[in-house]
Amino acid sequence: MNKLLATLISGLFVSAAFAQAPAPVIAPATPAVVKAEVKAVNAVAAANKSEAKVDATADAKVQKAEVTATEKKSTAKAKAAKAKSKARAKVAKAKAADKVTAQAKADTVNVKADAKADTAIVNATAKVDKVKVDAKADKAAANIETSAVKAEGKVDVKAAGAVK
Repeated sequence: MNKLLATLISGLFVSAAFAQAPAPVIAPATPAVVKAEVKAVNAVAAANKSEAKVDATADAKVQKAEVTATEKKSTAKAKAAKAKSKARAKVAKAKAADKVTAQAKADTVNVKADAKADTAIVNATAKVDKVKVDAKADKAAANIETSAVKAEGKVDVKAAGAVK
């Protein structure tokens, strides 16, 4: 059994040694290829820098929109609370005979104030969502542009290597 196992293992090593492909022959780089590679590297670096700038700008726009939306939301809530407190104060000042009417008016004011605040909150949130979508689209466009520059660089290097 040991001899059989040893024969199989040695056969495995021998077949693995013969199955290896010979090392490819690397041709020396011509000046045209070197020049194309340098040009491609510089173009990719510029594209990456541009993409990073677009990403940073988009992120800043999103952050600014979120801050603005938060301010608008808090302002809307504060206005609603102020309107409600004024309505409650009127109910408290009302005479006993006018309490029912004053309470009805106060309820109407409460509903309108809540509706107005909710509308402002929804609009602010929608604006933030729009800015986020635009930022994502800008980032994707910049990424595509960078990929295109990288591909062009590879093609130029390949073309420079083929021309002799």
